[in-house]
Amino acid sequence: MIKGYATIEGTLEYAKSFLDKKEFFVEHENKVFSKLGLGTFNKEPYKEENYLFNYIDAVQTALKNGINFIDTAINYRYQQSEKEIGYILGEMIENGEIKRENFIIASKGGFIPLEYPFPDNPYHWIRDNMILPNLCSDSDIELDQHCISENFLEYSLNKSLENLGLETIDIYFLHNPEVQLGSKTKEELLESIKKAFIVFEKAVNDGKIKSYGVATWNGFINDKGFIEYLSLGDIYDVAFSVAGDKHHFKYIQVPFNLAKTHIYTMPTQTYQGVDYTVVELAYKLGLGVISSSSLLQMNLFKKSFNANVGYILDKDMELSSDIQLALQFVRSTPNIISSLFASKNPEHILHNLEISKIKSTPKKLYDLMYRV
Repeated sequence: MIKGYATIEGTLEYAKSFLDKKEFFVEHENKVFSKLGLGTFNKEPYKEENYLFNYIDAVQTALKNGINFIDTAINYRYQQSEKEIGYILGEMIENGEIKRENFIIASKGGFIPLEYPFPDNPYHWIRDNMILPNLCSDSDIELDQHCISENFLEYSLNKSLENLGLETIDIYFLHNPEVQLGSKTKEELLESIKKAFIVFEKAVNDGKIKSYGVATWNGFINDKGFIEYLSLGDIYDVAFSVAGDKHHFKYIQVPFNLAKTHIYTMPTQTYQGVDYTVVELAYKLGLGVISSSSLLQMNLFKKSFNANVGYILDKDMELSSDIQLALQFVRSTPNIISSLFASKNPEHILHNLEISKIKSTPKKLYDLMYRV
């Protein structure tokens, strides 16, 4: 079990070891984050080829070359992603290549993880491993896969700690709570989120996590009429009701890329009578924004980008691919701490990190992109 957690001193030490990287690190909540983070989600989880690769070399390459933020979830590849991260972290620390206080680990709970190899009958697995041990009831499970009951979240957190081999996870996200709106009212969901936050505050007190947040897919990027709409202000008020101004609700994770700009452009949130974009309201409330799906699972690249967009992002033509331009876009967005991309290929990670050798796009230029 790896003891400790990310610290301001340790993450700053890490950042200072990459002086060639320009404007590539930012501080939030007593930690210094790399502007790009490595995600470990892989689509199409039911396909067997998901287990013909691993993220071990990818995580090692990222940590050796300037990425100190690694994001995962217990359900990614049926717990395999967490286990692979834990393996390489343990090896790198034992070899003296990195210290625990240098890097930031985030994981999530909310989806029933199953396990590898995929069970012959997942419904029987859920019955035997979730319902019979009283981790949840049938009525707690939405769409045969999502659950945020207190017992289930405690189980998920403890299992993630075991998988990762960590004493403490730096950020623990409630994973896509909007899924529960298939059967719950918004008021019922807020009550469930309150119970989840009570679990998380206890986990902070027990040293299992340092802070927590909410990771969403649809919840924050649509308007108020959308069935899975989430109010960030309401969720923040729930955290305040649980622990006052000493609460540890510090982050949100939301999709953002060249095709999905909603969190920066659409005022979907209303708080205390004022309309905000998600990024604006998060900044007002002191929450760190982590963006996900930076490359939209490679669906951004069906055709070349607008030449004007390319010029704004890279006027000196120092970048060599649309992938780098897409990452330069998310990396340059004001008030986003770190932007995630997933890759299992070390060469791709090094290619993506070429953007760290140039400065981010200035805000005045950046905002011009929304007019072209």
